[in-house]
Amino acid sequence: MNINISIDNLWVIFGGILVFWMQAGFAMVETGFTRSKNAGNVIMKNLMNFTLGSLIFWIIGFGIMFGSDIGGVIGMPKLFGAVDGSAYPKGISSYTFLFFETIFCTTASTIVSGAMAERAKFISYCICSVAIGAIIYPVAGHWIWGNGWLFKLGFHDFAGATVVYSIGGWCALIGAAMLGPRIGKYSKHGKSTAIPGHSLTLGALGVFILWMGWFGFNAASSMSITGEGLLEITSRIFITTNLSAAASTMTTMISTWIKYGKPEVSLTLNGVLAGLVAITAGCDVVTPKGAVIIGIIAGIVMVYGIEFIDKVLKIDDPVGVIGVYCINGGLGTVLTGLFAAYGNSLGVFYGGGFNLLIIQLIGVIAVGIWSVVAATILFRVIKAIVGLRVTRKEEIRGLDIEEHGLESSYADFQSIDLNM
Repeated sequence: MNINISIDNLWVIFGGILVFWMQAGFAMVETGFTRSKNAGNVIMKNLMNFTLGSLIFWIIGFGIMFGSDIGGVIGMPKLFGAVDGSAYPKGISSYTFLFFETIFCTTASTIVSGAMAERAKFISYCICSVAIGAIIYPVAGHWIWGNGWLFKLGFHDFAGATVVYSIGGWCALIGAAMLGPRIGKYSKHGKSTAIPGHSLTLGALGVFILWMGWFGFNAASSMSITGEGLLEITSRIFITTNLSAAASTMTTMISTWIKYGKPEVSLTLNGVLAGLVAITAGCDVVTPKGAVIIGIIAGIVMVYGIEFIDKVLKIDDPVGVIGVYCINGGLGTVLTGLFAAYGNSLGVFYGGGFNLLIIQLIGVIAVGIWSVVAATILFRVIKAIVGLRVTRKEEIRGLDIEEHGLESSYADFQSIDLNM
């Protein structure tokens, strides 16, 4: 085998492992930002999301996403990953590609659990994960990465700001809205009440894990580092990814300092993720300066986006995933139409006119409509069959004990009655 082919396959596999590591990051962020009585439930949902998503994407989702194009809308749904070899990037083996794409699929569906945390039934979330991996994600993914109509139009989403993150964010928005808020989240007059998570330490650990994994998510999406110019592009992706995250974090910290009088910790942690999401679409075609501007915009939009969702729309999102992933997934994709400085299609600020910007807007809107319609149907069906939400008693006692028979995720820290 050509040494370059071996290097490229190892590169994609290594990137896939980094992306898999992000599952731990999502689990820690969601666990830390929610209450301890639901920690085990959050972990189980993240674990089963990856497990069920891996199986269903292999069975049917991969074929729908990368099978032979049918009218630009869907791939030929062959089973068990058996699609035409032309779907694979040149030199990348079928198993390498399937592994990498499977982990991207499970990333989209794991986002949903954060917005639905602390009151969604475990079985309902499991069904949701299967549906996203089987249908919702692969169909939109085919449009963009599987030679579908948006790909042919020239839509640019290099690593999945729209394909992965906005799809997960839109599904999270619909799920959280249909579930309703947690008990005590809003007063009878509609005033929002903060319900702090039990461990900022775990949340911070999750954010750092995600920041690390994101380098694999974005950079390994090049699918090669040996082709002409690809090493340069891949190296630039590391820089743009990091700078956008750093700029967004700094901006979030300053924004909350001005807005609330002190730098807010949990929002600043989410600011890291907002910058990472926003740069994902155009990380390969923007300059470092462009990445910083995108990060600054993402940080500001995330702070006010989360507040709008909470206080205006009255949608309870315990982890803030809608503001981070749904809003910034679409925003970052659109901003690529302004800041793209390399490649065949340049952005508005680099002499490319409005063509790419218009295409990006069309793609974001189309994927948003598909995700909202599909998620609405999905959650209504789930609600009719098994129900979406646990009972009031179960929510108050905590999902750990009610859903899993787990007395506490922190048994060593329980108080002991010395008079026993």
